Amino acid sequence: MSFSRWFFLIFSLSLFAPVPISSSSEGVSNIATEFLNYAKKGEVFDWIKSIRRKIHEHPELGYEEFETSKLIRTELDKMGISYKYPVAVTGVLGFIGSGKPPFVALRADMDALPLQEMVEWEHKSKIPGKMHACGHDAHVAMLLGAAKILQEHREDLQGTVVLVFQPAEEGGGGAKKLVEAGVLENVKAIFGLHVSPDLTEGKVSSRSGPLLAASGFFEAVISGKGGHAAIPQHSIDPILAASNVIVSLQHLVSREADPLDSQVVTIAKFQGGGAFNVIPDSVAIGGTFRAFSMKSILQLKQRIEEVIIGQAAVQRCNATVNFHGNEKPFYPATVNDKDLHEYFQDVAGDMLGVLNVKDMQPLMGSEDFSFYQEVIPGYFFFLGMKNEAKVELASGHSPFFKINEDALPIGAALHASLAARYLLQIQADTSTLNIKHRDE
Repeated sequence: MSFSRWFFLIFSLSLFAPVPISSSSEGVSNIATEFLNYAKKGEVFDWIKSIRRKIHEHPELGYEEFETSKLIRTELDKMGISYKYPVAVTGVLGFIGSGKPPFVALRADMDALPLQEMVEWEHKSKIPGKMHACGHDAHVAMLLGAAKILQEHREDLQGTVVLVFQPAEEGGGGAKKLVEAGVLENVKAIFGLHVSPDLTEGKVSSRSGPLLAASGFFEAVISGKGGHAAIPQHSIDPILAASNVIVSLQHLVSREADPLDSQVVTIAKFQGGGAFNVIPDSVAIGGTFRAFSMKSILQLKQRIEEVIIGQAAVQRCNATVNFHGNEKPFYPATVNDKDLHEYFQDVAGDMLGVLNVKDMQPLMGSEDFSFYQEVIPGYFFFLGMKNEAKVELASGHSPFFKINEDALPIGAALHASLAARYLLQIQADTSTLNIKHRDE
């Protein structure tokens, strides 16, 4: 019996039961198990791994994901899944199911990072200076895996699943461009995941409410007057000015922020000078700032600019500050919908066991998935990869970053289960509402 028939049989029986049957009832909960077993089949698992490895060998930066997008479209064509392309330069939208409402979306980001891979293995990046060091190659592979599962069960889907293959998550705000392109029109909810090297394989984690911080980037050029290092009185030293700027910027959090309002200001770029005995004309610095509220983000932005210009002036230098709003838009905080959190716990608990579904503390990392959540209910979670007996994993954005591929079937099946059961739940809620109205 198909999972939709299971669901409606149970739902119909529940209308006459004294206590409604929950979404984790036998039959509905079997969806997760069925999907996971399918994803773990040798041929399916091998296919998901092969997709991930192909993408890993040819990493592409934000809005340059043309080959990645081509691979995705090729696989969708093979599965007979319709899609729309291009969206937001390189994005792809796939559609599985009836083609009619209700709609639920699943998202995977596609872009790589400007890093030289230091891991020596058969499928190492073939593009110098570019690497999938944050797991987006795995995200795409898992969403294609979910697509295969859902396409196999497309006749049972009570609506349409939208597959969102998104460009430019790493600072480019690809999600913002997709929202502006109208991809969420009529979509009821969206789910996204991220691999985690710190969470054990077979576990997932997330939370209701604020999960990841809002963020912004800045860059400043501090200009002085260059000269010989032996006669500094004839120069205006921008390195000294930049050093004072950096120290003062750290005071924004330690002295001006409410200790209960988590904030971060980090200088990650300092470029100036190229000789031991020459004071340069200028220095460039740059970094990021994070907080959980837009009010705090805007306050930090204002104070960062004031501090840089003011401290540079103290040292007789000039400064210009650029927040790169067009290329690197501010990311809102990632805030998970409360109802979707409860729903996620049910679905993930049925698949992995309730003890493997963990609540987590908020992180100061950021995600442009938050742009979707500003428009519709959204839910973002982390998928565990850690298995020290198999492979030691480095943190994200490290040139030594690796993926534990044994986690890929779990992510694919969980994606598919979240979408399929969500559509069934909407259908059941609508049926209940219609019955109630008829009774009245």
